Amino acid sequence: MQRTLVKDALNATSPADSILLQGWVRTRRDAKAFSFVELNDGSCLKGMQIVVDASLPDYPAVARAHTGAAIEVNGKLVDSKGAGQKWEVVATSFKVTGEADGTYPLQKKGHTLEFLREIAHLRPRSNLFGAVFRVRSRLAYAVHQFFQERGFHYVHPPIITASDAEGAGEMFRVTTLDVGNPPRTADGKGVDHTQDFFGRKTFLTVSGQLEAEIFACALSNVYTFGPTFRAENSNTSRHAAEFWMIEPEVAFCDLHGDMDLAEAFVKYLLRDVKTHCAADLEFFGKFVDKDLAARLDFVLEKPFVRCSYTEAVEILAQSGQTWEHPVAWGDNLQAEHERYLTEEHFKCPVTVYNYPRAIKAFYMRVNEPDAQGRETVAAMDLLVPGIGEIIGGSQREERLDVLRESMAKHHLDEKAYWWYLDLRRYGSVPHAGFGLGFERMLMFATGVANIRDVIPFARTPGTAEF
Repeated sequence: MQRTLVKDALNATSPADSILLQGWVRTRRDAKAFSFVELNDGSCLKGMQIVVDASLPDYPAVARAHTGAAIEVNGKLVDSKGAGQKWEVVATSFKVTGEADGTYPLQKKGHTLEFLREIAHLRPRSNLFGAVFRVRSRLAYAVHQFFQERGFHYVHPPIITASDAEGAGEMFRVTTLDVGNPPRTADGKGVDHTQDFFGRKTFLTVSGQLEAEIFACALSNVYTFGPTFRAENSNTSRHAAEFWMIEPEVAFCDLHGDMDLAEAFVKYLLRDVKTHCAADLEFFGKFVDKDLAARLDFVLEKPFVRCSYTEAVEILAQSGQTWEHPVAWGDNLQAEHERYLTEEHFKCPVTVYNYPRAIKAFYMRVNEPDAQGRETVAAMDLLVPGIGEIIGGSQREERLDVLRESMAKHHLDEKAYWWYLDLRRYGSVPHAGFGLGFERMLMFATGVANIRDVIPFARTPGTAEF
């Protein structure tokens, strides 16, 4: 018999004389003449109640169906006599396919998030993490759906790279050399990287953007969606050493077109998750963040206000607020500033654009100096309540001479980026793109406050378990 998922059984429109369910025991309650077993298979938040009559030949197996055990049940789908559930299954056969003894750590009680991180191999079976990873799966699907519907091509950038797209130098080295006794250069003063696997220094990628630009200059509209890595020794709730990024790149596009795409993307993802993950979002709203539904609607229902960086700094300076990080023109905006703009001043999602050149990456298009002679670049950040920045992007510098000047300012070796410069020599066009941290979007969509709890297996300083 073909297996039926619990979510499909719960959504059935009529009883069934024969149904096969397979999953794990959440709870078991025994009476004199029968037992109630809640079976969950991860397909949805709710479980299915199984009624096992004591007269069933398989009934002795129920005694081994402890919480966490894997079971297989054949039975009849019937109207439930219990409150709060439409259907239940009356077992005609009951089998324990994998026992769980009394040491199973996910008992029916509250567990801290810190404890659940220690058992990341079991935490997907909990209500919270089952919901988180169902939402993660659905949002990943929605990412592809959004871009495919708009004629974008999916590009897979390399995970091992020799270039640093961000210019920050916080990259993980990839090497096959004996780090304790590496080969030396002829003068004995340095490591001979020509003897390494790739013949040069290589790293785990921090971004697929530069490679996406290559394909945008051939296929017009492309996007990447894959893992990225930062060797940043940061132990905050918002940072991880390994995370997933979505990075579209669009040829013949300026900053305004980039902002249009980014704003539409955020709204599309939130609308999709509200439509397809309603039960899980209801759970988050009840047990994780009581303001979640209002915050999602806040972004969905209100248009993004667009505000220049210079205007944003003026608003913050005149706000009368006491900031943990005082802000002045030329400084990066901090989360407290970004949240004030969305939650207090504009009371809607905000896109801030045209940031100071000195605090942004080399590849961003340089604007004409302002009235005070200050240099800015065509960069933008999308800000939402509760999180702050959720997307960062820019129009890219398509002018060869200006790009070379920017690379010099950032002390980048043109020889290492010869191919990137070639894009400006052979048919250069205005183009733009952005990056969305997938986990940051998941935190916003679920209300889960720590990035470690929206990644299946978090990689943070000192942690590489599982």
